[in-house]
Amino acid sequence: MAHDYLIIGAGPAGLQLAAFLERDGADYMVLERGGGPGTFFTRFPRHRTLISINKVHTGYDDPELRLRMDWNSLLSDDPELLFTRYSRRYFPAADDMVRYLRDFAERTGVRVRYGTAVERVARDADGFAVTDATGGTWRARRVVVATGVPLPNLPSVPGIELAERYDTFDPDPESFTDQRVLVLGRGNSAFETADSLMETAAVIHLVGSGSLRMAWRSHYVGHLRAVNNNFLDSYQLKSQNALLDGRVLEIRRDGDGFRVPVAFERVDEVVKDLHYDRVIVATGFRFDASVFDGSCTPETVVDGRFPAVTAVGESVNVPELYFAGTLTQGRDFKKSTTGFIHGFRYSVRALHRELRRRHHGEPWPVAELGPGTEGAVRRIVERVNRSSALWQQFGVLGDLLLLAPDGTLRYAEEVPVGHVPRAVRAGHLGEVAAHAVITLEYGADHDRVDPFDVTAGRPSQQDTSGLDGRYLHPVLRWYRAGEFVAEHHLTENLENEWDDEAVHLAPLRAFLTTYRGAPVAP
Repeated sequence: MAHDYLIIGAGPAGLQLAAFLERDGADYMVLERGGGPGTFFTRFPRHRTLISINKVHTGYDDPELRLRMDWNSLLSDDPELLFTRYSRRYFPAADDMVRYLRDFAERTGVRVRYGTAVERVARDADGFAVTDATGGTWRARRVVVATGVPLPNLPSVPGIELAERYDTFDPDPESFTDQRVLVLGRGNSAFETADSLMETAAVIHLVGSGSLRMAWRSHYVGHLRAVNNNFLDSYQLKSQNALLDGRVLEIRRDGDGFRVPVAFERVDEVVKDLHYDRVIVATGFRFDASVFDGSCTPETVVDGRFPAVTAVGESVNVPELYFAGTLTQGRDFKKSTTGFIHGFRYSVRALHRELRRRHHGEPWPVAELGPGTEGAVRRIVERVNRSSALWQQFGVLGDLLLLAPDGTLRYAEEVPVGHVPRAVRAGHLGEVAAHAVITLEYGADHDRVDPFDVTAGRPSQQDTSGLDGRYLHPVLRWYRAGEFVAEHHLTENLENEWDDEAVHLAPLRAFLTTYRGAPVAP
């Protein structure tokens, strides 16, 4: 007997989708290699502190607004299933995430087979056949892979096998006492490792190619976070540590240590031979596609690190093979929050809604607004002021204002922006003559501007359009018959409340009145 859905992986994404399916009474099963949920967090991050924020005291009573500052909770109607009840730390311990996911699995009643390692996924005319390590076979009409990125993304450097790996090295700082240490990589795992060694190691070098990207400038939370950048102080204040802008050419044995030639980018590829006692590689992770046989091998992107997926998470070349969670970040790699819990929890909800529409006859939720423009203005402002999904998945998920041929307006929430053209064209949202996509976005070239430079991107006193706004703000794009017509920006607001009559509401009302082609109705 084939299940409707087989989910591989009981991490946050797998549990999130399973909880939605359990609530539906759907036919599904989750297969998990580990002995419990969230096995990843029993090992990572190696230094046991998360960098996903956990702001308990927000000043808000509204649970939706509180989720804007809660990057760890999964979506649930159960008020007990909030991560903020598990820790008061702004950067909580990884073990708290393990406890939380265990309780989430128990309280939601999701059906998981633990200790079940998937070794092969095949596809035939009847669906998918999934074989586990015991030789058992599971059949399913649809497979959702939510395994995360379990493989180290090792660079192609001769001798890389001599280096210790972030996923397996002993992180005890005492073992590095008085040693010279090289860390390959310049992401958070590399800096996390370097920070942990600053009190014991004699010299620490981090090496990587290209310019260092700071999260506070790029607005991508996977770039270097302030909590991990103490190392930069020690570098710039000449405290024996250094950031090397260049490429490692080779790692070779040199007595009890290693000899590592580095080609420096800042000085025209000048190569310097450097000696280290320890070398650690911390260059990220990648997708494991080895379980898929030739009948359903998914295409990949970003040098094979992630599967290539549609805007709702379906493989671009294997129908009914879906991906959920951090695996879906290839579409907007290093631009959005899709690779993190506070982003993909909403993408998983969008995937669930599309699965219900596609396979169970449930239309995407749409609310009737009537013919009046004023009702649309109120709904849009309420959503951009309150929604956690638009806030967290900026530019990736959008609300839709739908204009029917008879002039009435309807509203759909949290549709993947890349999925909108197909959904509108195929009539999945009803008859649509024109529509607006409403997102929260950072301004153009926001990552090229130093946000602490008071002269950068300064708008004129007359400009209230928001077009020069670099910080997060609402954007409406109007389409008629599928063709782009115009866009409108609501100007930035310090408190993220876009409800000032003169600055926000009147320009929005005028924009909608102009482009919907109908007069304002009460």
